[in-house]
Amino acid sequence: MFETPRGNRLHIALFGRRNAGKSSLINALTNQSLAIVSAVAGTTTDPVYKSMEILPIGPVVVIDTAGLDDVGELGELRIAKSLEVLRKTDLVLLVVDAAVGIGDPEKTLALKCAEQKIPFILAFNKSDLREVAEDLLESARRALGAVAAVAVSAQERRGIGELKIAMVRHAPAHWDTQTIVGDLLQPGDIAVLVVPIDLAAPAGRLILPQVQMIRDILDHDALAYTVKERELKECIASLNRKPRIVITDSQVFLKADADTPPDVLLTSFSILFARYKGDLETMVRGAKAIDRLKPGDKVLISESCTHHRVEDDIGTVKIPRWLRQHVGGELVVDHSSGLTFPQNLSEYKLVLHCGACMTNRREMLARIVQVQQAGVPIVNYGVAIAALMGILHRALSPFPLLQEILDEDE
Repeated sequence: MFETPRGNRLHIALFGRRNAGKSSLINALTNQSLAIVSAVAGTTTDPVYKSMEILPIGPVVVIDTAGLDDVGELGELRIAKSLEVLRKTDLVLLVVDAAVGIGDPEKTLALKCAEQKIPFILAFNKSDLREVAEDLLESARRALGAVAAVAVSAQERRGIGELKIAMVRHAPAHWDTQTIVGDLLQPGDIAVLVVPIDLAAPAGRLILPQVQMIRDILDHDALAYTVKERELKECIASLNRKPRIVITDSQVFLKADADTPPDVLLTSFSILFARYKGDLETMVRGAKAIDRLKPGDKVLISESCTHHRVEDDIGTVKIPRWLRQHVGGELVVDHSSGLTFPQNLSEYKLVLHCGACMTNRREMLARIVQVQQAGVPIVNYGVAIAALMGILHRALSPFPLLQEILDEDE
């Protein structure tokens, strides 16, 4: 979080009337007491910029502004100063006091957002004091042109998960651009990709994550070698210098681990995509739940596409078999695929998700928030497979901080 430059962070500005609860909402979103909260109207005078992390969105800059209904000559100056913030804002949270409702200050701000093409979300705060009906949320959203409307209670931390999902879904496209593996490489580094050619491999072509990985390596002026699992050891021996990293299909993790020198980084396509498309730290923490599973527990295996199932399919056959072997008994395994995602998530002891190569990062982050709201751990295929094979620590070798998290938890 601290190493991310401010210019690379999503800038989120909170607007609203005095005492609408903007500062309280910042504290609820970050689960920390970062902003000063007071019952006295007008506590926040000038815009306050705070670099922080909102999980699972990541590093952001949150801008707390003065009340849109500030009064007097000085108040008008404060409002003008606050509105200048829009020039550097990616996403606006327009905080509405549920007991007060929408009036001229909110309508004026909505018009300015429309003029500058800034998406904004209506956050009806203090819903613990006054209930906000779904039809009111929708009518307010339509009337003002908001991208979403959510009822929240910053005081009781209710609706915060729904607000985060809306923020993830509607943030501008540029905020989540990052590399798959390029930040781990220097120009001239060698990356060896282990690509099994089995029943799941499409005839005459590579699958999308493999193609994307090769392109990302080339874009960062590194060298990409692609081999089958049986050729990895020979490939490494033939090189005049050791590769920087070996990236393997998770299904041949053990073979790749055995053939990769210990001083060479090793990970999988799926683990890198857990970082690229979601939140790798959350997935690593979720892997700890595998050891807590007991026979009879209910788990969900979810995929974001509806690919053709092969005889020994990874999601419907292999992972359930490895889980049963690890647990020492039968499990209740449900499956979901495509755009559908179950609503009864609290029934599960663990959610296992694919690498999300066919969906975008926003959708994956939204799913993570949904699972977290249900109080259920989530892990992705690559992380889970490495854990089941007893090599998760090794598979996280490119990410020492995550290795430390594993060590702390053990």
